[in-house]
Amino acid sequence: MAEAVGFYTDTTICIGCKACQVACHQWNDLPAGSGPAEDSPLGMRQRQQTGEPPVQQGRVALPMLSGNSYDNTGSLSDVNWRHVKFIEQFNAERTEAAWLMMSDVCKHCVNAPCLDVCPTGAIMRTEFDTVYIQEPVCNGCRDCVGACPFNVIHMSKRKGVAQKCTFCYDRLQEGLPPACAQACPTQSIRFGPLEHLKKEARDRVTQLHRQGQTQAHLYGADDTILGGLNSFYLLMDRPEVYGLPSNPKVPSQSVLRSLFWSIFTGLLVALGVLFQFRLRTRKPEAPAREPTQPEAPARETTPEGLP
Repeated sequence: MAEAVGFYTDTTICIGCKACQVACHQWNDLPAGSGPAEDSPLGMRQRQQTGEPPVQQGRVALPMLSGNSYDNTGSLSDVNWRHVKFIEQFNAERTEAAWLMMSDVCKHCVNAPCLDVCPTGAIMRTEFDTVYIQEPVCNGCRDCVGACPFNVIHMSKRKGVAQKCTFCYDRLQEGLPPACAQACPTQSIRFGPLEHLKKEARDRVTQLHRQGQTQAHLYGADDTILGGLNSFYLLMDRPEVYGLPSNPKVPSQSVLRSLFWSIFTGLLVALGVLFQFRLRTRKPEAPAREPTQPEAPARETTPEGLP
């Protein structure tokens, strides 16, 4: 097996340029995010003019302005495998502001919930220790979509299969770095052997702490989160601020506990039904009869006038 590789994203030097998003789209030939929504008046007018909805024309409808800072894609999706988040923070008087930016992507978890629930084996772990979806094997069951705690996997309307970041598996096989890491101008996204990246990240946290940035910490660099994330982050605030869960769970870990309570509940229901059945089928007891006084014997009578 090849050496395990990963992403280390230093959010302190991300400038929100979206070069990673563009590079991901270009290399993976993902549809451009343009054109009106299919059910909008303009989208329906285009359908009348061309005879095809925007998705069939090779476009995926996205808002030109989301109203959420400079974020025009909103979230990861089946055509956005990289997503740059813009988190604006203001004080109560709105006189001071902080701007957090983070390039989000699939975490390629060590204990990947999506891989755990896939019924067809479409989701596999590659020789580089990354998580990859084999599209021809995917049956579109959506189990992985619900299992992912990071909302990474989405169903493709064009292909009918689950899609997410491939970690540029085709490039790795040729000895090339992923397109997003190569395009990042500030090296906020770093690619390389996992152990080397983790050491580099710990050194960076130590440097920031010395500079007074004591809130700097690593997310996913150890095994406390799903056994470790092969795409981990240096954050400057709580994970929830960046839209990341602080304690994601693997669904299979709760199977035994859920099974026990299901069996216990089933037994209680069965006992309740049996008890009610016996009450309904029991014969009613005859009411107790009150004791009666014995009747006095009949007295013999004689005709009047006889002695």
